[in-house]
Amino acid sequence: MAACAASSSRSFDPNGVFNAGKIVDTPPMNTSLRYTPGQQARPVETVFDFSGQESMLRLAEKCSGSGDCRKTHLSGGTMCPSYMATRDERDTTRARANILREWLTGQAAVGSGSRQEAVAKGSQLVPTATAAADSSVLEILDLCLSCKGCKAECPSNVDIAKLKAEFLQHHYDAHGVPFRTRLIASFTKQMRLASLAPWAYNLVFKTPALRRVANRLVGFHPDRTMPLLARVTLKKWFNKRSPTPGPSPKGRGENSSPLGGGREGAARLVNVFCDEFTDYNDTEIGQKAVMLLERLGYRVVMPKHVESGRTYLSKGLVREAKAIAVENVTLLADVVSDESPLVGIEPSAILTFRDEYPELVPEPLREKSRKIAQNALMIDEFIAQEINKGNIRAEQFTAEARLIKLHGHCHQKALASVVPTKRMLSLPTNYRVELIPSGCCGMAGSFGYEREHYEVSMQIGELVLFPTVRRQAAEVIIAAPGTSCRHQIHDGTGRQALHPVEILYDALL
Repeated sequence: MAACAASSSRSFDPNGVFNAGKIVDTPPMNTSLRYTPGQQARPVETVFDFSGQESMLRLAEKCSGSGDCRKTHLSGGTMCPSYMATRDERDTTRARANILREWLTGQAAVGSGSRQEAVAKGSQLVPTATAAADSSVLEILDLCLSCKGCKAECPSNVDIAKLKAEFLQHHYDAHGVPFRTRLIASFTKQMRLASLAPWAYNLVFKTPALRRVANRLVGFHPDRTMPLLARVTLKKWFNKRSPTPGPSPKGRGENSSPLGGGREGAARLVNVFCDEFTDYNDTEIGQKAVMLLERLGYRVVMPKHVESGRTYLSKGLVREAKAIAVENVTLLADVVSDESPLVGIEPSAILTFRDEYPELVPEPLREKSRKIAQNALMIDEFIAQEINKGNIRAEQFTAEARLIKLHGHCHQKALASVVPTKRMLSLPTNYRVELIPSGCCGMAGSFGYEREHYEVSMQIGELVLFPTVRRQAAEVIIAAPGTSCRHQIHDGTGRQALHPVEILYDALL
């Protein structure tokens, strides 16, 4: 019947006038199948735990090809930022899921030979280590920003960021880790070393000519500005300071313990997670976060922990991220609870506890990791919860009228919500908060710094975010919780965006 229909279509409408742009001559339904008899899957021992999705292959196979990832910036949402910029099918979430499925099932190129050659030789289609180097796989994954939009917005919740990180780890195992990848992943080590002489580091990156040279040396775009170092790290500042006096402590009722809010009127304890970005570069934001919480009546502590591992995850060094996750879960398991939550300032860092950690740590630590995940909050979420409980009130803040335009972090949109941030910023009586209908800002950690990704990064910013920011009057406050987002806004528009914590702290009476 299909053949007859196609024949009739060609006979009566040979030029496709009546069916312009429509597919009317499809191949038979038993061709172009994903599965072939005797097909074997690549035996991959994964670093991530994929048991929740059955396996790495099953997660890739969840893509049904519905094409929701082909939406444009006019449709709203975050998935998929690079496709929104390039409008090329190869940059869709489904293209990435398909190429990974092919790599895992042996249908992608094996080494330098083609699939047809492998079939002709009667070989079993199980990819070898050489297949991990297949340039087509790396090429299709190249413009994935790991924004996590697909995990939330894809109807099948195909987490390409997780799949990409796992693939890259196996690729590095077989072919080594590139210098720039290692440099970016070890961001914390670089910043710790540079913080010994922050003036020297800042001299280089505050001087345009020197910065351009330094950027070129490591493969960054010469026009991209770099985050500067604070004179003192947040941890050092915190350890040497005296707590900021606040009003009456915020209690949790008669059933609370001294470490979790205490008796009625005793201060509730808040564990602040000092992430690697706030510790070295956004120290002033971290200081204001601590002082804001104390001024509002909370007892702030900074428990012993290490970096979040976000930089390693973003570059596909999953084994090293796993070691960090194990260390943090071990250190924080007996510290974090519902009564004394772990509160983070940088969304991408604190959300690793909720997203990746439970699937990274070994089985004996998983329950502890899940417990931490349930009590790991962005500071926006914590403050919004306390507002809803009546512990933080509008009369503690200015009555001055201000308009705030808010751009949410892509991980925040995918894994949490922008609503708590809006709730927090709307607390001062005459503060009006409007969400910028943007997806990912385009920076995505190191992505926007890398020379070959700079143009796409800026194209993504130009879709919604940059034009919206440029239209705002000088007195309008631009808010962005993410450190990458704030740098992208600065480089793309020249405007300074503030972390919501800075805005609320500055509004205190």
